[in-house]
Amino acid sequence: MAKKDYYDLLGVAKNATEDELKKAYRKLAIQYHPDKNPGDKAAEEKFKEIAEAYSVLSDTTKRQQYDRFGHAGMAGAAGGGGGGYSNMEDIFSQFGDIFGDSSPFGDVFGRSSGGGQGRRVRRGSDLRIKLKLSLQEIANGAEKKIKVKRYVGCNSCAGNGSKNGTALKTCGTCNGAGQVRKVVNTMLGQMVSSSTCPTCNGEGKIVSERCEVCAGEGRTLLDDVIPINIPAGVAEGMQLSMSGKGNVPQRGGVAGDLLIVVEEEEDELLKRDGNNVVFDAHLNFVDAVLGTSIEVPTIDGKAKIAIEPGTQGGKILRLKGKGIKELNGYGRGDQLVHVNIWTPKAVSADERTVLEKLRDSPNFQPKPVKGEKSFFDKMKDFFQ
Repeated sequence: MAKKDYYDLLGVAKNATEDELKKAYRKLAIQYHPDKNPGDKAAEEKFKEIAEAYSVLSDTTKRQQYDRFGHAGMAGAAGGGGGGYSNMEDIFSQFGDIFGDSSPFGDVFGRSSGGGQGRRVRRGSDLRIKLKLSLQEIANGAEKKIKVKRYVGCNSCAGNGSKNGTALKTCGTCNGAGQVRKVVNTMLGQMVSSSTCPTCNGEGKIVSERCEVCAGEGRTLLDDVIPINIPAGVAEGMQLSMSGKGNVPQRGGVAGDLLIVVEEEEDELLKRDGNNVVFDAHLNFVDAVLGTSIEVPTIDGKAKIAIEPGTQGGKILRLKGKGIKELNGYGRGDQLVHVNIWTPKAVSADERTVLEKLRDSPNFQPKPVKGEKSFFDKMKDFFQ
């Protein structure tokens, strides 16, 4: 089933401002929130879809990537609904603060029901890698496995940094709130301010005994093998995003993204031009005069093409549909075979005698067809 357009999901125009995106997301998130629609799976999926849409469109880099390449530019980011969100808590932790103090759902969005700023779940750092792809992989798409060194949650302590995940105690400074309130007397009366608790750094809990596996970090560094589907038609410099496959932050939170930058490996025979591929075919003079058939390489193997008698140098033959698939589309480019007439630099005495006899033959005198397009005009027509 084709994925829905992110702008349509949020009901905004493609030139929507950051504030318009935020307002649209807030309105829809309240409408489809699980607390307001208990047991409604359709509403839950809708909630995930709009969260996925907002996570992309609210990020400048991801939005530019989506505007250019569509869903294919987010390859691997979803693998299903929800933009990689495995549960509701991931969504709440990442976007909870967008609802402000007026959120009708209390502290489920990471804010206290009394309106004070609650604990914010941290987000880990993104990872960026380069991935080399052959012309064949670019043309048809590919399934790759990427080995990445990244931080993941510690299994021993469930990511909280304490021994066996249980050696925690409530912070005595903030009483588990993660914030401390300060009352200051001013000429206008008492002013109350809140700040992150300096003792627990906003976590509300203190580790009484550190995890021996991760030394209290709540995460471990390992080599992770991640499968990714590369869509057909990607290009040099294009960036694919896999949500949640970056680093997990210390002591729990939402993992960052894995950003894959595409690099095209140069093919020895075929050259890419947009979605077309170009091959230079070299013919000897006799084959060009008398005609023949030749075998040329293509992305999908080899193909035999006919050379008509009297073929001129510079002629371009088109192999329909033998090029690169369109990204995010159903079309495919062509292969263009550029015919070159090979002129030998040295000939034998016998060959020279034959050629001298042909030099003044009427059929060997250049007779350009009036109105015939030049090579540059032909190339212009093909690549327009």
